[in-house]
Amino acid sequence: MSLNLGAILQASAARHADRPVLMLGDYCMTYRELDRAARGFAAALRQKGIQPGDHVAVMLPNVPQFPVAYFGALYAGAAVVPLNVLFTADEVEYHLKDSQARLLVGHPMFEAPARSGAERAGVPLIWADGEGETVDTLAAGDPVEGPAQTAADDTAVILYTSGTTGRPKGAELTHSNLLMNCKVVVPDMLPLSPDDVALATLPLFHSFGQSCVMNAAIAAGASFVLLPRFTPQDALALVQQHRVTFFAGVPTMYFAILGFPEADQYDASSLRLCVTGGAPMPVEVLKAFNSKYGVEILEGYGLSETSPVASFNRLDMPRNPGSIGYPVWGVEMAIMDEQGALLGDGERGEIVIRGHNVMKGYLGRPEATAEAIDAQGWFHSGDVGVRSAADGSFAIVDRLKDMILRGGFNVYPREVEEVLYQHPAVAEAAVLGIPDQEHGEEVKAVLALKPGESLTAEEVIAYCKEHVAAYKYPRVVEFMDILPKGPTGKILKREMR
Repeated sequence: MSLNLGAILQASAARHADRPVLMLGDYCMTYRELDRAARGFAAALRQKGIQPGDHVAVMLPNVPQFPVAYFGALYAGAAVVPLNVLFTADEVEYHLKDSQARLLVGHPMFEAPARSGAERAGVPLIWADGEGETVDTLAAGDPVEGPAQTAADDTAVILYTSGTTGRPKGAELTHSNLLMNCKVVVPDMLPLSPDDVALATLPLFHSFGQSCVMNAAIAAGASFVLLPRFTPQDALALVQQHRVTFFAGVPTMYFAILGFPEADQYDASSLRLCVTGGAPMPVEVLKAFNSKYGVEILEGYGLSETSPVASFNRLDMPRNPGSIGYPVWGVEMAIMDEQGALLGDGERGEIVIRGHNVMKGYLGRPEATAEAIDAQGWFHSGDVGVRSAADGSFAIVDRLKDMILRGGFNVYPREVEEVLYQHPAVAEAAVLGIPDQEHGEEVKAVLALKPGESLTAEEVIAYCKEHVAAYKYPRVVEFMDILPKGPTGKILKREMR
């Protein structure tokens, strides 16, 4: 049986051909136009030798060319590899090589790292717009008839996630994974209709923005307003201008809107659905936003490896502030101890997840896949949680992993530490998260230098800026003569915290 994630666009284009699907500034694209552009781009990819099963990388902000390239690749039977637009050339090169991408679609705003990384990886590059051959010009060519015949278990999207050790790994999400995530999001979780308007300011290269905004809106026949760079002023202005009904954001966005001194100048009364994820949401922010705007924020939980939605609070079920809600339809969640035994209500342990949303595996890493997904099919999240005896909802209470959640983005200390260890003056390095009012957590580096070496905090920050994306480099640097260690020589981050 053929199953292709592109079917959500194909179906909505058939039902709502002349309705708007996306807006950016004064530009508006209808479902008919997006479907036609995606089919044109798919044909161009085939002419360039892209075969079903190949991988196409997309390094674009929230612009119309993102869904064109995304669905164009799916229509061609290829898998999409979304890349963070903040990646450095080193990171672009690594992700292109590791994903075995056959092509990179880049944006002129990020020309230098995209061009350099693609050249080093030996991957051809197409720009979103500008002079010559672009997504826009290619999409205008003769189109394919419709989505390629792909199987349910074929890879549709490869999302990169680092875990806590080693280099980033590509989580292979299948057409079935992502179509089922659409099914549980719309309408079970988010009762969206063609009359709804979403604000798409979460990055579409991120799983949250992809599944819960772009794909959810398209599956419902709704429209979305693109906001490439979030500011509270721009977000509120667009909510007022387009009568936005659905907003999905990370906690820092809600915090910024509440703290914006001119917020009362904008009419946000059209909002009826607000959701959050990507980082724990402070209960005070939930209550304050609900009080100010009269709309309750629904908090959910998921990971790149779970497509991403695993649990969510629902409008028709009891909601507890600070809870991540209930497993979505067809998905099991449980609490497990270190020995693999399932724990009862009220007991703390690791959150494990099993169901249609769990990835096929990490691309080219069978050992890492086996470590993440046990013999019973449980995906091990690395998050410590507890299940409520009262209503069966789940809450996160801690993290097994050292991952830092900065403004909704995952920062993996090991990746930054590896960069720091490459500096000739550094003897020991530890990266950890510290509380931060604006971003939730901030990245801090603690260093011990080699004898006779000197280094300033500013020099460390500048060095890291050259090698990692902007959201990853440490903003705070501390120096110690020697880092605290346990009996085996392992650096004890808990003492530094």
